[in-house]
Amino acid sequence: MNNDCIYTNVAMLQWMGHFAEMMNISPEKIKLLNICQKKKNVIPSIESHKRVMVFADASHKNLCYEIWEAGLGECDVWYGFGANPDTPIQTAKIKDMIDLEIKEPMVFFILNENTRESYKIGIKNENFSRGPIHYVGSEIRAVIMSLLHVDAQDVICIVSGESIAIEAAIVASEGTIIAVEGDKGSQMAMEANIEKFGVHNVEIIPELSRSYLSPLPTPRLAFIVATKNLEQDIQNLLAVNPHIQFVIYTLELDILSNIKDLFQKYNIQNMEVLQISVSKLDSKSVFITQPSPWLISGDAK
Repeated sequence: MNNDCIYTNVAMLQWMGHFAEMMNISPEKIKLLNICQKKKNVIPSIESHKRVMVFADASHKNLCYEIWEAGLGECDVWYGFGANPDTPIQTAKIKDMIDLEIKEPMVFFILNENTRESYKIGIKNENFSRGPIHYVGSEIRAVIMSLLHVDAQDVICIVSGESIAIEAAIVASEGTIIAVEGDKGSQMAMEANIEKFGVHNVEIIPELSRSYLSPLPTPRLAFIVATKNLEQDIQNLLAVNPHIQFVIYTLELDILSNIKDLFQKYNIQNMEVLQISVSKLDSKSVFITQPSPWLISGDAK
């Protein structure tokens, strides 16, 4: 049996109708996820939707444990087996199913009563796994996310922006985030955050070279934490998408001063520059100012 094809459109609609009738709810209130042989973000979907129906197979054998480990063990779940809803439906709490190993196609209807069915951009830094990375402040990250205009099926290349990659991966649940992490410590921190937040649509590559970019989906946009290699980064990205959009982050005035010439050289138009400054009151009633980055955006033509 070909597990990645068992849940056809007809089969999924049958299951959705079955659970909608059983739970006495409208089908439009159910979030559908077919993760058979696919990388889909189950945990963020459960965290932001009250009702999620997951079609799974042996490629996600430890799914229940992963959901429990993410702190969602109190969620109620109804589940059945096979392509059609003609077998008895069983129910339990996720925390009671952590030993379940998925060996055949299964359907899960997961109810998370505690969610507000919304996603709040600007995840607090303490929620990320620690490593050699200095994360940008959550308020600044929220502004960056608003500039990226991420949609559900987006492909975005993010260079040395680990926390941005995680937030973008949550929003682009049907897309791909290409995370470029040049050193081993940053790669390990990125992997830890991928595991922690349950995002499976992140591809980590060690460098922004054409050989690593070519096998991956073509990015619509690149977010780059600028270094002395910025021009080479721009060249490599233009090679895979001549019309790519850029958002560049820097704290360094000398890099900022060179970006206008780089944009002109590579015909990147509609340049905009934004500086963000955030101050927060500490426990001693003293305002602490965060680093104030420049964000430079432009579109390749």
